[in-house]
Amino acid sequence: MIRRTPLPWIQANTPFSGSVGLSAAVAALPLLVIFLCLAVFRQKARTAAALALVTALAVAVTLWGMPAKLAVLAGAQGAAFGLFPVFFIVLASLLLYRITVKGGQFEVIRASIAGLTPDRRIQALLIAFCFGAFIEGCAGFGAPVAIAGATLVGLGFAPLEAAGLCLVANTAPVAFGTIGIPIVAMAGATGLDDAGLLKLSAMVGRQLPFVSLVVPLYMVVIMVGFRRAMEILPAIAVCGIAFAGCQFATANFLGPYLPDLLASISAMAGLLVLLKFWRPKVPHRFGHEEGVAAETHRYTRGQVFRAWVPYLLLTAVVLLWGQPTVKAALSRATVMIPVPGLDGAIAKAPATGGALVPVAAKFKFDYLASGGSAVLLASVLSVFACGLGPRNGLRILGGTLRDMASPAVTIATILALAYVMNASGMTGSLGIFATRAGRLFPLISPILGWLGVFLTGSDTSSNVLFGGLQKTAAEQLGLNPILTTAANTSGGVMGKMISPQSLAVACAATGMVGKEGSLLRFAIRHSLALLSVVCVIVYLQAFYLAWMIPS
Repeated sequence: MIRRTPLPWIQANTPFSGSVGLSAAVAALPLLVIFLCLAVFRQKARTAAALALVTALAVAVTLWGMPAKLAVLAGAQGAAFGLFPVFFIVLASLLLYRITVKGGQFEVIRASIAGLTPDRRIQALLIAFCFGAFIEGCAGFGAPVAIAGATLVGLGFAPLEAAGLCLVANTAPVAFGTIGIPIVAMAGATGLDDAGLLKLSAMVGRQLPFVSLVVPLYMVVIMVGFRRAMEILPAIAVCGIAFAGCQFATANFLGPYLPDLLASISAMAGLLVLLKFWRPKVPHRFGHEEGVAAETHRYTRGQVFRAWVPYLLLTAVVLLWGQPTVKAALSRATVMIPVPGLDGAIAKAPATGGALVPVAAKFKFDYLASGGSAVLLASVLSVFACGLGPRNGLRILGGTLRDMASPAVTIATILALAYVMNASGMTGSLGIFATRAGRLFPLISPILGWLGVFLTGSDTSSNVLFGGLQKTAAEQLGLNPILTTAANTSGGVMGKMISPQSLAVACAATGMVGKEGSLLRFAIRHSLALLSVVCVIVYLQAFYLAWMIPS
């Protein structure tokens, strides 16, 4: 008896009588659900993601004609990717951060940075910009604004000023936050391999450094005005050039895992060296202060160095993981698992026309080569470097797992939503509709990312939601998808400072609970100003600076 291979289900981008507008309107229903849940009904992200996923499944099955089995399997594949490697990297990064907090190393780092200078302008550079970027790189999830904001308030900054400066400063590092998770998630959502991941990292590294270069000046001008900012121009220049230069180099040559850590350390080291030879003639102080004195601490140089050891270990291990010979050896253990019943069961027409192409559905389980494995190894080594011992290390791990249970569900659900929309063709419908912008699409591309982060509070979630749309629109318009997916990431970071989650965290950390509206009014104009810069950069790269796009 001959067993017949079932015919694949053919993905449709315009299932409603070929109407692009109507198809896109229906395809946008899951995104509308997220918007209403988060912006109107103030639901938790987990609830919003779950309702949007249910909506996507219902639309895919009843209106798109997708077999229910395929829709559920696509969602399951997305959820699996959300847990590994996305959540795995987040978990390992947060574990390392908590180990340093428990061991007391993090407090040593914080106090030593705060005590470098009495000048409030340079303190803002060191803490809001450099230290905040460092925390974003190793922890993320609101920790940079919370910790840096509380530190500034403790030094004498007004709460609104401290919160606002930290929100503005946090634009530079978000795309590479939590060991590069927004870019890793975008690569997974758009089907990029390891080479594509590196190209995406490089493209973001050719957009954001232009912003990173000017943010130190921008935030000091916000704080004291242009004339007083010019009094510390050497510090501003060192901070911006060191951070932007290292961010560019790391993103282009090492990948998405270390730009935040290395760039923030580079900027802090540059300021430390500068302050050995130069100081502002008159340290800036606030009007309510009788005198300005640096925060004092009794830590020796040896204690400060030992406090940095966990993050030096992290840098060393991630660099080791990226070496071609090591990566090749680790990749031998990678398992490619076809999703039963889904792999090859969907076919779609290429954007350029031609025969239908079966869609592969394989789960990549690179449990050794994953960046999360490198961070986990650094965390294990840090347990001993911090003198905590295995028992305390396991306690910290258990506490981190408990605290991250809800974010794990949210991440898995958001990825499931994205995979269902991609597999059904809904994302394709939105992408085709977006092409009506024509030559203006590169200007709109960062705005989509900005909207996504404003709604979800996460560059990772924004990338997952709009990555497929950005890719489809670019392919239809003859643009390089690497440019538009990177634009989603770079534009998204400018929405971080006005997302409800960021505002709530900033207000809680600086003692302004209930004053989120005041902080939003402060931040919105800066968010739009920086977003416009990214839009111009992306437009120029699309049509006039195409040589900047990785080939």
